[in-house]
Amino acid sequence: MRYESGRSMIEMLGVLAIMGVITVGAIGMISTAMRTQKRTSVNDEVLQMVTQVRTLLGEYDDYSHINNSTIFGAIGMSNKNPYGGTYELSVDPSNSRQFIVSITGLSESDCEYFVTKAWSDSVGYQMSGGTTSGAIGDCKSGNGQNIVQITYGE
Repeated sequence: MRYESGRSMIEMLGVLAIMGVITVGAIGMISTAMRTQKRTSVNDEVLQMVTQVRTLLGEYDDYSHINNSTIFGAIGMSNKNPYGGTYELSVDPSNSRQFIVSITGLSESDCEYFVTKAWSDSVGYQMSGGTTSGAIGDCKSGNGQNIVQITYGE
């Protein structure tokens, strides 16, 4: 009787199926890690912007000197965010002692995340005693079209 060496077709299919399951799991984990990294990056950049704007304009009684086209150069940051959108800084039209940070280009899920995230130094968060996030936004637009606004100041 002759002995054959090698693997059968069923064994090879089993190995390929196991590799496929592992690959799908890895792709899901990578996707989650990338989303988390983008959210963390936006949080850090917003905090950096707020600190820099307060430092630059702290000598004034209000933020009416904010000029979106020049402020990013003055604080040494780009206005591009990790989602392909932009950051925009503007004075609150109803109160010149407050400024608004807008985050554009968000998907619906990322918009909802930033609207519900506790922006602890924002006006809305402080005025609510920490019961609301301090951000506003309508997250029902198409992906990449959503905007979140966070108000800072007094």
